[in-house]
Amino acid sequence: MNRDQHAATPQGEDEKLLHSMGYAQELSRRMSGFSNFAISFSIICILAGGITAFPAGLSAGGGASIGIGWPVGALFASIVAAAMAQIASSYPTAGGLYHWSSILGGKGLGWVTAWINLLGLIFVVASVNFGVYDPFFKTLIAPLLGINPDKLTWTEQTLFLAGITISQAWLNHLGIKITTRLTDMSGYLIFVIAVVLTVSLLAYAPGPLDFSRLFTFSNFSGADGGTWPKTDNSLLVFLSGLLLTVYTLTGYDASAHTSEETHQAAHNVPKGILRSVLWSALFGYILICTFVLVLPSMQAGVKAGMGFFDLLLGSLPPLLKAVLGIGIFLVNYLCGLACLTSTSRMMYAFARDGGLPFSHQLKQVHPVHRTPGLAIWVSATLAIVATLYGDAFTVLSAGSAVFLYISYIIPVTAGMFAEGKTWTHKGPFSLGAASKPIALLATIGGAVLAFVGVQPPNEKVLYLTIALLLVLLFFWFVLGVRKQFKGPPIGERIQKHQAHIREIESALDKTT
Repeated sequence: MNRDQHAATPQGEDEKLLHSMGYAQELSRRMSGFSNFAISFSIICILAGGITAFPAGLSAGGGASIGIGWPVGALFASIVAAAMAQIASSYPTAGGLYHWSSILGGKGLGWVTAWINLLGLIFVVASVNFGVYDPFFKTLIAPLLGINPDKLTWTEQTLFLAGITISQAWLNHLGIKITTRLTDMSGYLIFVIAVVLTVSLLAYAPGPLDFSRLFTFSNFSGADGGTWPKTDNSLLVFLSGLLLTVYTLTGYDASAHTSEETHQAAHNVPKGILRSVLWSALFGYILICTFVLVLPSMQAGVKAGMGFFDLLLGSLPPLLKAVLGIGIFLVNYLCGLACLTSTSRMMYAFARDGGLPFSHQLKQVHPVHRTPGLAIWVSATLAIVATLYGDAFTVLSAGSAVFLYISYIIPVTAGMFAEGKTWTHKGPFSLGAASKPIALLATIGGAVLAFVGVQPPNEKVLYLTIALLLVLLFFWFVLGVRKQFKGPPIGERIQKHQAHIREIESALDKTT
């Protein structure tokens, strides 16, 4: 195939679009539209966040935090996802959020977005793998292996977390092909296991189902076993319960981070973002509503804390419980694998523009596997280090949600002001006249979700956020990073990109 013929193919058009933004095609473009959806769907993983963050929702406003709170939180997340999808269609690059903020709001805004997003992604890998260990390994797998969970210490925990993170890094290192196959499988497994778990819990429910539980508000703040300190502010209690949705419905920026490995990225990336959120919201709602309906009582569920899931599975036959336990454990492991993929691509993209220490090394792509090898291993190492903190899951889960949503709303807000000015042409996916209203709602909704994540007892996340912003400002203004960091190729190249996208959009429409 000669160069002209290659340029006329969908993959050739993808490369042409990437070149117009100033980048060479270094990563292997092997991901289909489904694979792009699956990696975000795997990171969202209702069998990870939906289970591990369930006590945070239940111990806030009781059943109403589930029956009413989840749809409210899901609506916010969907609006943010729609606004992000539109920008992703215009600028489908690895490290998408960083590029979007730089192009739409300036390199300084992009630099801040990159650091916040990268830290959020590292926390996601750490929190998901922490969840793989506790509760899923300790509660479900250890007893099957004859291990007494009560005898597992911090040392076993650290060795386990290091082992699974290293294995995920190795699979990532071997190439996007094997990672894609595993995350594709994870997408199917999440559907199947969620359905089987839901049906099984309903079939073996100990008594009649009381659907009024889903809409009954009960202030469980300060309750024994609960997450939240005592407060009589009902609105704050309800908002606190949204942490369940915030932590679960996040990580869908993975579709953007793997843009340069996705066929017909301008079309498939926005679809991947939106579909992953919408399907997760639907199946997640059915799943967590089932949890509420089959609990012996709301008080018992709150008091059990993370033990609520073992309480639920206790009604199932031992063999079915074992099969579901192994499946959930595997899905959570693959969730961590997808998270590490997203994190390493963000690190690679930021290093490619000189935004990180040792950027020259971190931007290197393995000549055979065509993966950002060092970026993968550094991401894995930082995630392991993050889990060494004793109160890891509480801080990591809330921190990951807060940092990611802040990094989501920065480019969306920048796009709202840039639209019609410096952002004059959109990709194949466009919100049309609804663009600015949706961006405004996304900014407000994302800010509300971030606010939820820093409420006591997660005030450590607020302190960490403030400290991070102060450090970034110090480096940018005092240490002169603003003079050294050039940012992504913009200006003339972006103007070329806007001209090229019109041609490419037409060509891609013809091939589809």
